[in-house]
Amino acid sequence: MATVSRKSSPFLDSISDFMAVRRYSKRTIKSYIYWIRYFIVFHDMRHPAEMGALEVEQFLTYLAVQQAVSIATQKIALNAVAFLYNRVLQQPFGNLGEFNRARRQAKLPVVLSRLEVARLLQHITGTPYLVASLLYGSGLRRSEAVRLRIKDIDFDHHQLQIWNGKGFHSRLTTLAPELVSALQIQIEQVRMQLKADSQHPHYAGVWMPDALARKYREAGRTVGWQYLFPAARLAVDPESGLLRRHHLDESNINRSLRRAAQQAKIDKQVTCHTLRHSFATHLLESGADIRTVQEQLGHQDVKTTEIYTHVLKRGARGVRSPLSDLNKT
Repeated sequence: MATVSRKSSPFLDSISDFMAVRRYSKRTIKSYIYWIRYFIVFHDMRHPAEMGALEVEQFLTYLAVQQAVSIATQKIALNAVAFLYNRVLQQPFGNLGEFNRARRQAKLPVVLSRLEVARLLQHITGTPYLVASLLYGSGLRRSEAVRLRIKDIDFDHHQLQIWNGKGFHSRLTTLAPELVSALQIQIEQVRMQLKADSQHPHYAGVWMPDALARKYREAGRTVGWQYLFPAARLAVDPESGLLRRHHLDESNINRSLRRAAQQAKIDKQVTCHTLRHSFATHLLESGADIRTVQEQLGHQDVKTTEIYTHVLKRGARGVRSPLSDLNKT
């Protein structure tokens, strides 16, 4: 894909601020700014207000034909540009006409066997072990795991409440009973940490969504609202300037998984999402219907979930190789 300059501009900075105020995640802001910048550069630095549906179609066609991006990538680019016109400029471009849609098929997900998952977890300890166990045991995305609040755990019904996941959708997903004891120990550690933090004269409590922060002013200092996996130290919130304890840095988890995979002698590429893929595939292997798996993963379209059915088929399209029958003749 063509390289797009990272140089900022007052216009792009204003979009970033617009999104930050509305509490879009830093990852989403970074992605949208990238594609909006790309769109502007593609059209020779013309201001988006001077363009419309035709220019958007040209851009999307370029991505599909010249850059051969995936279906998902083209969709993200479209979402970013649509956000620009609909929310920022308030100048909707309406329905798009004909443009070349990306057709490159997504790769089949990397999935670990149950034995490989067990070997992997044997080489992880402490907080990374508990996070990895939730990624596999509950099918969480990495960002969902580190942003879990204590109040989101329902021990009585063995489930987790995921708020504002990908696409701002919320869902319930399963919680393995085997993790209850370890989670309760983790919560007690958070409780003790909160007690210590509260002694700091400038501690302002954990970050909370703006509306809730205004309605429940003291909630940020209660145990229930604390992150299940808090950061190692207090830090100043760059947006508010207040002293808070953020959640665990996501990058720490991937590093722990890569190291554990090497120690377990697993040659497959192992990431946080590999454990989520394995959760879905193993559920289907155990007889769960695809709609249930869709709900657990938080997929809006069942077609997204159907890719895991391909992983379950032996060989190419489930065809038995004739080599398997040679010893029988």
